[in-house]
Amino acid sequence: MKKVIGILTVFVAIIGFTSMALSIGELKFEKETHDFGTIPYNKPASYDFKFTNTGTAPIILSEVRPSCGCSVAEFTKTPIKPEESGTISVTYNAATKGPFTKQFTVKSNTKTPVKTLTVKGTVE
Repeated sequence: MKKVIGILTVFVAIIGFTSMALSIGELKFEKETHDFGTIPYNKPASYDFKFTNTGTAPIILSEVRPSCGCSVAEFTKTPIKPEESGTISVTYNAATKGPFTKQFTVKSNTKTPVKTLTVKGTVE
């Protein structure tokens, strides 16, 4: 009897761990790169990267880090349930003339835990 209970316990644990492993969120962005085109000098430019959780578990964004101090990001801080949407708003300060390409590293609890978003353009 003890042997049967032990086998059942192991079996239930395996099923539980397997189902937990299959339940995970996934970010699906409308687009991962935005081209501002030509923007005026010293006039900050902003863009909203919109995404949907296409996975089966809630997503939590833990960090959105710009590649330099010339840009900032604001993001949805509450858990995003499956099929719900969120936004990452990025702003480039346009304080230097010429072409630019800036990345934002997005960290989350998703199937792909690190994603990179990019903005680019030319400041005149």
